[in-house]
Amino acid sequence: MEAIAALERDAELMLRVREGDDTSFGLLLERHRGPVVHFLYRMVQNQPVSEELAQEVFLRVYRSRATYEPTAKFTTWLFRIATHLALNYIRDGKHEKRQESLDTDLPDGGERQVADERQRNIEQVLLYEVKLREVRKAIETLPEKQRAAVMMHKYHELEYTQIASALACSESAVKSLLFRAYESLRARLAHMA
Repeated sequence: MEAIAALERDAELMLRVREGDDTSFGLLLERHRGPVVHFLYRMVQNQPVSEELAQEVFLRVYRSRATYEPTAKFTTWLFRIATHLALNYIRDGKHEKRQESLDTDLPDGGERQVADERQRNIEQVLLYEVKLREVRKAIETLPEKQRAAVMMHKYHELEYTQIASALACSESAVKSLLFRAYESLRARLAHMA
């Protein structure tokens, strides 16, 4: 119920932005900047670039305020813009592949999620980190659209209709993308089972 109320508030805020209320835009920016930067970081694997692309996402949202219509969920529209910018960036070949070291921080000062580290010994924590890194690397090797679909489905918990809208394809195409992506990941990570 809370999530539905937040989604409705997003549309209401964007409608206020359309009417010239910049404070509402600030609220939308505050609420969605972190998830957008995180999504973009997962796509482009470069923190400064993900920050820059996130700025462009919100700039495009602001520029589109006059024509905004709440026909889809605000987050669907937002992630469609983010996905297109990330895919264009990747296609343009502007990105650098970088290897993540053991001491690399996550975006926005986030921490790796390890369930109650006090109950785990150092070996278990390190093993978890290695597995997490392997999963991330496997996701990075997926084709662009599959990677975007997996990121939206697993990390941002978007529904098939939202992903389809963001990727400008049908729901059945999303299901196919996710099926192929998960099959590929299962094969690549079979040694971890």
